[in-house]
Amino acid sequence: MEPAWRQQGRGRGRGQEVQGERSRPPQKERERPGGAGRGGKTPEPPQVAVRSKFEEIRKSNQAAAQRLVESRISSSSSDDDEDDEGDVDVKADHKDGKRGKILESTFTTYTHQTGGDVTGLVRTGQYVSELFQSGALTCLICIGSVKRTQAVWSCSSCFSLFHLPCIQKWARDSAFLVSSITDEDFGQKQHPWPCPKCRAEYPPSAKPNRYTCYCGKLQDPPADPWLAPHSCGSVCQKELKPTCGHTCLLLCHPGPCPPCPKMVSVSCLCGNAKPLPRRCSNKSWSCQRRAASCYSANSTDVHNPVTQEVEKECRCGKYRKLMPCHKEYLCDSKCPKTRSCQRHQCRRKCCPGNCPPCDQSCGRTLGCRNHKCPSGCHQGSCYPCPESVEVRCSCGSTVLSVPCGRERSTRPPRCKETCRRPPSCHHPTRETHRCHPGPCPPCRLPCLLPLPRCSHTCPPPCHDQVLVKSQQVQLAGPWEQPSEPAFVQKALPCPPCQVPIPTTCFGEHEVSPVPCHRRGRFSCRRPCGRPLTCGNHDCSRACHLVTDGNKCEVCDESCSKPRPPSCPHPCSRPCHPGNCPTCSQMIRQRCHCKISMLYVECTKLTSADEQTKVELGSCNNQCPKELSCGHRCKQACHPGVCGEKCQQKVKLRCPCKRIKKEFPCSPSVQCVVQCDDACRDQQRKVSQVKEAGQRAAQEEEQKKLQEELEAFEKRQQRGGRRSKKRGRREEVDEEAARAGRWWRRCAAFVLVPLGGALLSAAAYYLLTEA
Repeated sequence: MEPAWRQQGRGRGRGQEVQGERSRPPQKERERPGGAGRGGKTPEPPQVAVRSKFEEIRKSNQAAAQRLVESRISSSSSDDDEDDEGDVDVKADHKDGKRGKILESTFTTYTHQTGGDVTGLVRTGQYVSELFQSGALTCLICIGSVKRTQAVWSCSSCFSLFHLPCIQKWARDSAFLVSSITDEDFGQKQHPWPCPKCRAEYPPSAKPNRYTCYCGKLQDPPADPWLAPHSCGSVCQKELKPTCGHTCLLLCHPGPCPPCPKMVSVSCLCGNAKPLPRRCSNKSWSCQRRAASCYSANSTDVHNPVTQEVEKECRCGKYRKLMPCHKEYLCDSKCPKTRSCQRHQCRRKCCPGNCPPCDQSCGRTLGCRNHKCPSGCHQGSCYPCPESVEVRCSCGSTVLSVPCGRERSTRPPRCKETCRRPPSCHHPTRETHRCHPGPCPPCRLPCLLPLPRCSHTCPPPCHDQVLVKSQQVQLAGPWEQPSEPAFVQKALPCPPCQVPIPTTCFGEHEVSPVPCHRRGRFSCRRPCGRPLTCGNHDCSRACHLVTDGNKCEVCDESCSKPRPPSCPHPCSRPCHPGNCPTCSQMIRQRCHCKISMLYVECTKLTSADEQTKVELGSCNNQCPKELSCGHRCKQACHPGVCGEKCQQKVKLRCPCKRIKKEFPCSPSVQCVVQCDDACRDQQRKVSQVKEAGQRAAQEEEQKKLQEELEAFEKRQQRGGRRSKKRGRREEVDEEAARAGRWWRRCAAFVLVPLGGALLSAAAYYLLTEA
């Protein structure tokens, strides 16, 4: 929705038309005074005087409105902090005109009602004009300028603007401070928080959590250059105070709403005069007649004193009494109510209920815990202590001034002087270091105290005051407190001397540096290496000192001397000096033919020559090996390959196996038996018999094929049709013929070769017999 001031336009003619309308009073206001004389009656003199006075006031209000607009235009300054002082005059005039239009549009609806009277706009106009002055608005919490693009919050009592994050932090800190001082159950109660300027209290539920315009209708209002900063541009519509039933007619604005500008018809105080149009904010008037009821309780008209006594009620409303009409009745009762500070009673005589602010001194202890609040009694938390104290360094040369109460949490100032504290150890002086708060750092100088049992000094840093963890007694529960601190300063003894001393080990294997406190011969953990009594091995113990009670070990190993050649047995004696005895064990071995096991004395075998070793390894049985011809060797058990020629007889046959002859078995003699003419005739007859059988089988096969062909042709000539019975009969005949052919074929394949074989055997028998 467009703002109210934009609905009229911004053209040249519009502006002049609006200005002309402002100069004219509304039609109702021009006609209303004349309406009293419509009946032809002559107006009464008091009413005529009132109308003339009203006209004078209206004209003066119009002139004051014109002056207010001109003063706002001339006094408005730059809106942003970044505007330079050397801007061009034309741009400045343009900005002033723009701000003047914004101010004029904000007050338009009000001045239409008042006929140009701006008397009630002085205070509101001051708040609006401060929005356009560079640096005029300052957040009292962070002491920073409030800009049009920043989220703000406005107090409903003093109308001061604060940054939204600042006022949120202020509300939290104020409630926390009050809770920490007053609550026994810290943080369980909800406490109100005050405005930083006017100390008006707000409930905990009123903590600002969002950015709204002045009237509270729009959240996060956008920055519009044609509107007042932080304004939504709509009509304010807040209820006016004192409550009259009307709402504020200005556009959304900062500061208080002006008095109600509406015109209402009201009668005088006594009600005898006719109603006259009066301003709603100032509608009480007197007709100036001598009547007791036409004077207010606060009337001070000394020229027309009223001597009539009336029954009046006192200001607090407790008592009534007959009093002169022009006097006010005040009783002697004191108000028992608590003032706004919530600490002291009002104690004012005849108080009507609007107790004044407390005029006593606050007197509460400030946050510094050193002074009391010097301000007047107030609500909320007190201001910080205005006093300042000095915080000095350890030597007192450097001084820092801080607000009172901050000296406990403020670190002492840095001092460039040298620390003057005396040393706390056995050294005559400390290391040079700057002045510092707290205890001095530990001494880092070498201890240099003479060590016991040697001529050296202690080289580590000074250890006269070292923090050592104390031995705490186990507590029974969290309600008990430790009796001793966790760390205690103690003087530690000097450590053992670590100066290296060259020392030889027990076995004189090496020379190594040994710490002074452990000086003396040592074991290097290498093998001892001293020769044992056997004369063959060395001592394998770790490096040790040889004494009467600590000698080298006794050799418990077996004899490791080399044995005679081919003797596989170890020496039966333990490790000994000198030569080993002869071996008396038997050797088990197989003979040359690998069939029998022989037992031979180890000494004989190892001392024998090659011929004797061959004899000892023979079992004297026939050699089981086969010769190359396949016959067994005739020699006794011997090593190596059999070398004699085979003398056994063998039988040889001709290729047809008919002729047989005997020959000696010798691979050097080549003997072959050849076939003669008889063998050839026999082979020819056998081949003829085989050929005859094959021809007979082929002829039989050809005959069967011819019969099948003829049967097939007959079926083709009959056309392939036949009756069921005949077909079945033919099928049976065909199956029988097929079975007969199969049997004949089997007989041909089996009987023909069998017959040929029989014929060949017969021919062979006949030939051999002949």
